[in-house]
Amino acid sequence: MTNRRQAISITAKSIAFGAGFMPAKALFAQNFPSKPIRWIIASGAGSSLDAIARAMQDRLAASLGQAIVIENRPAAGGTVATNEVAKSAADGHTWLLGFNGPVAFAPFLYSKLPYNPLKDLAPVVLTTSQPNLIAVNANVPANNMRELIALMKANPGKYNYASVGNGSSSHLTMEYLKALTGTFAVHIPFNGGPPAALSTAAGDTQILATVPTLILPQVRAGRMKALAVTGKSRYSLTPELPTVESSGLRELAGFEAIAWNGVLVAAGTRAPRWIASMQRLTPP
Repeated sequence: MTNRRQAISITAKSIAFGAGFMPAKALFAQNFPSKPIRWIIASGAGSSLDAIARAMQDRLAASLGQAIVIENRPAAGGTVATNEVAKSAADGHTWLLGFNGPVAFAPFLYSKLPYNPLKDLAPVVLTTSQPNLIAVNANVPANNMRELIALMKANPGKYNYASVGNGSSSHLTMEYLKALTGTFAVHIPFNGGPPAALSTAAGDTQILATVPTLILPQVRAGRMKALAVTGKSRYSLTPELPTVESSGLRELAGFEAIAWNGVLVAAGTRAPRWIASMQRLTPP
């Protein structure tokens, strides 16, 4: 299990890497694009990343005058997709929509990784950044974080928590929570957000921490209960939900776990005009 020092270190490294997403200052490539763009998504169809890419796909294609072909590669926590883009030709025709798992966390979680995010990838733009939402199956007898922690402490190993994959923010948010509170729940990783949310809604797993867009439909349907958000302040889309920190538990003072995702390309890619196009389609 990730201990407290490791969890804090990994979270800090993730924030630092996420802050690096900005347009490269290289010269514009003059003949770009000369063929369709491969946009490799480090998560499965129906995931929050997939939704972001598909919302931008047609407008980017119209702006660039070339087709944008989306390829979902959720394998190995997104590391397969990330490695493919890291090893691709640095011509701007292969993009990655990645997240903090394979980009920022993976170098600290795996003894061997086939790519080095800082050397092999160039960050282009941050697409979204948001807190995770911690939720439980509707039948779990906890209605807030204080009650959930008490339940986990009284029943070590009884409850399972789902995640969107090993090494994801969804996974490490719960490991961070466990490390700080001295609790234990069994980790059940899934290959993406939709199956993790369905598992918790069905009661096969009991707890899930992931982005709100995956959890809120299940909450509205009465199959899950949302307990808290993992940011430093309340989230604009769920203003009724408190933060984890506001639970009042001493060990959760300062708790924060943010999920972010963004577009990356192979290191050395010259910055073509699609950077400006993409910036116009992403929130400030």
